[in-house]
Amino acid sequence: MGGNSPCAPYAGFARLSEVSRGSDQDTARSRSWWTAGQRPTERDGGRPNWADFIDAAVASAPVSETGFVKVAGSVTDFAAAFRPLTRAAHAMVERRVDADPGIVDLDAVCDGWASRLGNQLARAGARTLVLELGRKRAALPGATSRDRFAAFVASTGTRDGLAALFGAYPVLARVLGQTCLHAADALVEALGRFVADRDAITMALTGADAGPLLAVDAAGGDPHHGGRSVAILRFACGAAVVYKPRPVGLLVHFGEITHWLGGKVGRLRACVPRAVCGDGYGWVEFVRPLPCDGVADVDTYYRRLGALLALLHALGGTDFHHENLIAHADQPVLIDVETLFHPTLPHPRTAGPDPAADALACSVLRTALLPHLIIGELGALDVSGLGGDPGVQPREVVDWADAGTDRMRLVRRAAAARAGSNRPSAGGRAVEPRDFRSALLEGFRVGYDAIVAHRAELAGLLARCSGDAIRVVVRSTELYGTLLDESTHPDVLRDAADREDVFGLLCDAADPVRAPLVSHEITDLWRGDIPLFTTTPDSMALHPFDGAPIHGVLAATGLAAAQGKITTMGDVDRRDQHWLIEAAFAIRATGTPPHHTDAMQAPVAAESPDPDRITAAACGIADQIAAGALGGDARVNWLGLQLVDDRHWAVLPMGAALGDGFTGVALFFAELARLAGVDRYRDLAARAITPIPGLIAAMAALPDLAAEVGPGATLGLGGVCYALSRLTTLLDDAQVLSWLDSAIAVLSDVETGDCGFAAGNAGGLAAMSAVVAEHALTSAVTLAARYHARLAAAPVPATSGFATGAAGVAWALGRSTPQPLPSTPGWCSGMAGHLAQAPHARVIEALAVQPPLRDMTLCHGETGVIDMLTQHASTTPAAAIAARSRVSVLLGELAHHGPRCGTPDEVPTPGLLTGLSGIGYGLLRAGFPDTVPSALTLQPGPPRKQRPQEGVPDERRHAARRGHTRGRDATSRP
Repeated sequence: MGGNSPCAPYAGFARLSEVSRGSDQDTARSRSWWTAGQRPTERDGGRPNWADFIDAAVASAPVSETGFVKVAGSVTDFAAAFRPLTRAAHAMVERRVDADPGIVDLDAVCDGWASRLGNQLARAGARTLVLELGRKRAALPGATSRDRFAAFVASTGTRDGLAALFGAYPVLARVLGQTCLHAADALVEALGRFVADRDAITMALTGADAGPLLAVDAAGGDPHHGGRSVAILRFACGAAVVYKPRPVGLLVHFGEITHWLGGKVGRLRACVPRAVCGDGYGWVEFVRPLPCDGVADVDTYYRRLGALLALLHALGGTDFHHENLIAHADQPVLIDVETLFHPTLPHPRTAGPDPAADALACSVLRTALLPHLIIGELGALDVSGLGGDPGVQPREVVDWADAGTDRMRLVRRAAAARAGSNRPSAGGRAVEPRDFRSALLEGFRVGYDAIVAHRAELAGLLARCSGDAIRVVVRSTELYGTLLDESTHPDVLRDAADREDVFGLLCDAADPVRAPLVSHEITDLWRGDIPLFTTTPDSMALHPFDGAPIHGVLAATGLAAAQGKITTMGDVDRRDQHWLIEAAFAIRATGTPPHHTDAMQAPVAAESPDPDRITAAACGIADQIAAGALGGDARVNWLGLQLVDDRHWAVLPMGAALGDGFTGVALFFAELARLAGVDRYRDLAARAITPIPGLIAAMAALPDLAAEVGPGATLGLGGVCYALSRLTTLLDDAQVLSWLDSAIAVLSDVETGDCGFAAGNAGGLAAMSAVVAEHALTSAVTLAARYHARLAAAPVPATSGFATGAAGVAWALGRSTPQPLPSTPGWCSGMAGHLAQAPHARVIEALAVQPPLRDMTLCHGETGVIDMLTQHASTTPAAAIAARSRVSVLLGELAHHGPRCGTPDEVPTPGLLTGLSGIGYGLLRAGFPDTVPSALTLQPGPPRKQRPQEGVPDERRHAARRGHTRGRDATSRP
């Protein structure tokens, strides 16, 4: 409205401004009421249009309370207080839109729109109004709590009430005024475009004359570009059309590409909504969710989704979560493809470049179509295109207790997550995606192979997309939404400088890539928008809503990245993506306990556990791990399926922890290289640990990071120190010893109250004791004494397990193992862990008759049991017999079925505790107990005089090489 407001500024603002500023009334008189609502950089720019709008709306408000405020018991009850604002916005739209009633029923459209706008204003102002409600509670009239609430809302919606509110909270006035102005502009723009394009819309999308437009409903999308968001236009005949205030040319071209792929994959062709393109906007077919007729249709749905996944992977797509996919009978329909050809923005990495992180960033998981868990204090929720489960949000959300009463207050509580429209249903029930994993994998294979076979044709089609607009997601929408929500706290609505500080949290000095974008992000947030940056597939310039293009952020164009990926697609990549798909499906097994106790089902014939067989089996496992190595000469790393809390898993690049990180993998490779004489394993071990110096330096500079990591054996720095101690010897590398010195120096400044072996002081004591025994470092002696003193003074943990309970603490202190003994067999929390301290006869007897475990891993599987039995084999015949018997069965199972990891669905993962490295290391421990120390109890290596100078005898090395050759994967990376 600018300076052409039909109403003069309401004088009450100036008076209330003086009162609210109190301490310096002369200054207050020289300032307009709205000045404090402006950002510091705006205060010399003149009167803002939102101030004119607020003045006009307040002037139109009733002088006294009129009518009855209906109270429904919701936060939207506050909308009545802001009715003068919504009426003013309603009037603006009516003045600016001139449409034939036969085309647009403007009254119906505006009434529904104004109601939603009022609810939006209510939510934005709720925190402030609840604060004011509490302050005025004692003086409010009314016999009941609801009556007093209604009286407060009615009085706030008067001229004096709004003037007082906005005078005290000018930033709130800005937020509400901008919201109204932007909403009105967006609606006027949408209606104008609809009137101009009505014939084209009718012809292409609704079929026949749909009758007048009755409603413009919000579609649930985020606001961008001044409050503009996706909307659903509904007509008198019941038809609907989706309005997108952004270009839709990419959707049209994506339809051409899927049509091309459909010609290669036959009935697996996926449908794409029809679209009508405008200049910077478009109209899209409204897709309704439909059930499947039966299981056969569901199978077809997932096969089509698999082929679609292959295409999205090739095109560098991302952000295809459950809200962007509709299950339309047996067709998976993507309704938003603006994040195809998405360029990769790197994230800061503590230890430098990581090839595994790079591989993950351009993998099938990037699409967000495959299961992806958001994990919080309340659990986990799969928000992927395959997920969209009903349930509970993983984190608490802001809500209101006693809404609609004078006791109303803000609370944070669990909130329900509604089911999406992305899951196909049959027989009235949504199906579980895991049940159709094979169908999706087969569709992915068919689609992938078609792309590889016809990649030259596809490259020509991609060129048509080069000028289409795409969205670049630089941060999570959730982060932006949280900032906007928290910036409505009344403490930051009195002066814009305070709200500026909230948005200033985006200024992250550790992220130079996004630093040039921050000022634009903050400007968008001030506008009430979720920040949006766009580009085209052939450009490296980012375009903010207002401002010049930003250069230097993107390292390559999205089109070049997609073309490069398509060129390199082949057997190795398809195998890697296949593993990622399997791992993603396994993630959906929420609630799967990390400790499996299932016995082997009818074990195959045992094999003699002679050292040659053991070494050959370990080499076969090593080759499987090596085939998944990512990187080059400078560094290698792996992707792994890792437990991120007590029950939920995630696919992550391996970190440094001994239990599930690259140091554990390196330890296995180095031990195997010494025994088998295969230099390639030694080289892999050396390249795996190259990021250690950078990691140690980062923790030295960031003590809080080191404290968070802690001194534990399997999860913390203690285990890293143990690995470096052993690798110094195994690799005969003095440089690794210097890294160990630095790591101990960092650990010396870390204090924790955790007593456990896995993450706390017991693990730190074990690690330092091993370092002292192997390298006699004085710093380790001092630190070991400190850990011993902390443990001796701490209460005994309540649980009995070794990894996190009393057994691990007792072992570290050299005390007797606590009773009673657990019933499960594994090391981490079961009977086997109690053998670390002494050869308990009852435990050995129980494990001797315990059937071999299906899980083969160290943590809670078969090799962990064998490791603990092996520890006493030289002194306890029963332990030796039990260990030998179990190793024989394990070798037979490995020969016939391959290794089985301790992960959901037994998905292979490289790690030491629950993965392949641990199975291999456990074999070496069983075959060579005098030279391979237990990694479960951080045993030091043997004295130097006992260490074989040349590994193993020649005939054993030859056998290992034969096993290495037999186990080699033809698709292994060089």
